Amino acid sequence: MSHSIELKSPVELGIVPTHLKFVGCLVPDEEGKFPRDADGEILVVAGVRELVEKSPVALSSVQVSLFPGTKPEELDILVAGLKKLGLDVDFVLMVGGVNPMNPADEDGVLGQLLPLLKSAVQHGARHVSSTSLEEWMSAEPAREGADYEAAMEQIAKLHCRAYEEAGLEGSTVQSWNIEFLRPGEFKTFTTLKKGWECIHKINEKLGKPFFKILVDAAHCADSGVPLADNLALLQEIADVNELGVFHASAKTTRGCLSTDDGWIGAMLTGMARTGALKVVYVEMFDHSDDALAPLRELEPGHGVDTTGGRPYTDVMADGLGDVARRLNNLSTRGILS
Repeated sequence: MSHSIELKSPVELGIVPTHLKFVGCLVPDEEGKFPRDADGEILVVAGVRELVEKSPVALSSVQVSLFPGTKPEELDILVAGLKKLGLDVDFVLMVGGVNPMNPADEDGVLGQLLPLLKSAVQHGARHVSSTSLEEWMSAEPAREGADYEAAMEQIAKLHCRAYEEAGLEGSTVQSWNIEFLRPGEFKTFTTLKKGWECIHKINEKLGKPFFKILVDAAHCADSGVPLADNLALLQEIADVNELGVFHASAKTTRGCLSTDDGWIGAMLTGMARTGALKVVYVEMFDHSDDALAPLRELEPGHGVDTTGGRPYTDVMADGLGDVARRLNNLSTRGILS
């Protein structure tokens, strides 16, 4: 397959295929089976193939959402289909209905995480990611002071247990990247600084920097923290080997990258300057996805249609071309070596 852009950067470029929608595509049904098209092909595989064919640049990897209850044989078919496209398959571990900050929920969180982690190991994933710092869209107020410290201690205990009980030591999994979310989606770990503080606490307990902070340009932009303050933290995080993968995703709309108001370019360059940037994933969300209705209520801008009449596959392809050129020019300018 020919591509109009040759990636000259040492950084891997991949996708998070959330543009395909959670409901009706990424989320398995009650029996743990993935939705399929009329020919019986898993929709995730068909959708990723279409993007691979339309992308102006060759892709290295795909980061797929992995839900509790997915049938192992379904995951086998999904991973095989994606690997057949020439992609490394990494996973985003989806946990819901439990609070990682609450000691009473520790076994419940582990009950969801452990099968997902073991599946990731089985399928040779190199990186896993999650938002397993607190419960999504919880009504719990923000934790501060002693409550904040206690939350970090519990999260560290939980993730060290998960690391040990899932057998991550010596496995193919090189890092576990944990993501903070915008205010409203989370209440406590809503900034890069707070997210990193928690990752650092986990690594202190584990005794090595296996856990990394996932830097999502959208969440940094929507956190309320100025761009300069976010950029200033990156080298400090990289210096202790806790800087993880980067999500090139637009603030607020989470759609076309042209709505990012400069955050993707600035954060990508900041990540590159640290020397620790290894993997970039382009990520968008369908503004009409039923699963994201609570997010549209929280932030009406999330429901804005930024496609300009294009299918989301085309919007993603345009975004991949933009990020690929940015990476190439970062290399040309000597910022990426």
